[in-house]
Amino acid sequence: MERIILWALLLVGITLLIFSLRKPFIKDSILIFLLNAYLSTFIGVLVVEENMLEYPIRFLDNYFTSSLLYEYLLFPVVCIYLYQKTYHSSFKGIFLYCILFTSALTVIPGSI
Repeated sequence: MERIILWALLLVGITLLIFSLRKPFIKDSILIFLLNAYLSTFIGVLVVEENMLEYPIRFLDNYFTSSLLYEYLLFPVVCIYLYQKTYHSSFKGIFLYCILFTSALTVIPGSI
């Protein structure tokens, strides 16, 4: 069952990435995607090595200790959507969107 959920998340992530790159901010979106993937690589490895987080089921189990799906696809795509939503927002709107996105990133994986 967990593998089916991971494959579904992979398809959702690729679909959202394709739709996020069709927006007018394509250069900004690619830059945000690559920077977040790059930074989450180091932070993810540190968190997993310090046993703060454990991924029981992941793609390419034998080669990586962290989650490739989350660190290289899902998290950067969510950051692209957060950037696009807050591009023309005020400080209050940015703060509310940050709370909404971070609570969704916390609650949804915890309930699965």
